[in-house]
Amino acid sequence: MLARIDKSEARVIKAIFPSNTNHHNTLFGGDALAWMDETAFIAATRFCRKSLVTVSSDRIDFKKAIPAGSLAELIARVIHVGNTSLKVEVNIFVEDMYKDEREHAIRGVFTFVAVDENRNPVKVWSNC
Repeated sequence: MLARIDKSEARVIKAIFPSNTNHHNTLFGGDALAWMDETAFIAATRFCRKSLVTVSSDRIDFKKAIPAGSLAELIARVIHVGNTSLKVEVNIFVEDMYKDEREHAIRGVFTFVAVDENRNPVKVWSNC
């Protein structure tokens, strides 16, 4: 299963433009959450190749503001696999566009449930 987890890791890089910022000229928290959910969904789907729905987001820690004019790298990795659900941790790192500086900015965990065509939970993974 560890090899499958490694292969499912998702990485997305976003440029932070003024259209994504608030009155402090930093990334809107809501945009960060949407990007995190999407990146987590990609990793979860790559892991199980099933239809998934987001059922929760655990504690989201905003450690550092992400200013306009920077780059944000989102890295999502499966951290727990249950019977019908899985958890994906997402970390966002902020980079200055013009310097070799990179800092951890945001962390969160998202839980997904695999569902069938009737939206009933199904096994998320089997090693058969």
